[in-house]
Amino acid sequence: MKFGGMVVTKIDDWQIFPYLEDLGYDAGWVPDSQMIWSDCYATMALAAQNTTKLRLGTGVAIAGTRLAPVTAHSIASINKLAPGRVFLGIGTGHTAMRVMGQNPMQPTAFRNYLRVVRGLLAGEEVEYQGKPIKFLDRELDCINTEQAVPIYVAANGPKALAAAGAYGDGRIGAGNEPYGLLTKNLERMHRGAADAGRTLDDDFHTAVLTFACVLKPGEDLTSERVIDETGAEVAASLHFWYEIYLQRGDDDFILGSVRDVWEQYKSYVETEMEKARRHQILHTGHCAFLPDRERRFITPEMIKASGGLVGEPDEIIERLRKLEAGGLKEVSLLPPVAVARRNFKDFADHVMAKY
Repeated sequence: MKFGGMVVTKIDDWQIFPYLEDLGYDAGWVPDSQMIWSDCYATMALAAQNTTKLRLGTGVAIAGTRLAPVTAHSIASINKLAPGRVFLGIGTGHTAMRVMGQNPMQPTAFRNYLRVVRGLLAGEEVEYQGKPIKFLDRELDCINTEQAVPIYVAANGPKALAAAGAYGDGRIGAGNEPYGLLTKNLERMHRGAADAGRTLDDDFHTAVLTFACVLKPGEDLTSERVIDETGAEVAASLHFWYEIYLQRGDDDFILGSVRDVWEQYKSYVETEMEKARRHQILHTGHCAFLPDRERRFITPEMIKASGGLVGEPDEIIERLRKLEAGGLKEVSLLPPVAVARRNFKDFADHVMAKY
């Protein structure tokens, strides 16, 4: 099992990447959210210059905000600074698109986007909007496509999973999936690969974005410290659920254990957030901090339903062993800004060191 640190992208805190490297993390994931955080590629350039072993990649790049050739060019530029340790995480766009009042990229367009990016990163000429394109003037040596840049597709739905199998070198999922769902989704990606004439080998990477909090002896999920370390990510689950509720037109997917919290949250959104600007307000604090007015929704049941790695060290290790047996190869943790270094260190000292 590999361990990654996903950080809130803040260009003047590039120091967190050498910190992750010193703690023994395998990867630093840099999110792409243009209306909220710093530019991911500028931040990665600083991280690349100040680390030597840490794998670096987008966590994840948003297809809807950049043309496919631009994304390929940007990550190939970072690969020039950190050859062989760069990856591209790529998705259709949840928060980055929705905070502009836009929807994520549609599955067919996303598959085509991946095709273009994959071909360009392989140094090939590809068809793009009816014209052949390729990277030019390569003798200037401005980008690096010689060392491979693996593409990790953000995928939870069936069409995205099929696209990950067709064009990806790996997949990153959102939230810890139970063993049965994890293996089922791996099967979907293998079918997607077969439909595209590919075979996924043992090098196909499987990662998950989640959060963690190592409990102290006798500590429970009502602890203020636990809420500080998990609350932003748990609230982000509610934000996402509300978007899915709008998309589907029903909330049948909400677990019974958190139905009461969900109803309170839904009422809060619809009575306290101006409808015309709800797309901006809904995602306040996205994974970075917990708005004071949303702290009431961070209950033990919600922490459990959000799927984080919360427990005493042996509990967390047991869960990780089961996930690894199901095919998971990397866990990437995204803690809130204010506690990020402490959270990363606790996990490294008490879980990674014993794993």
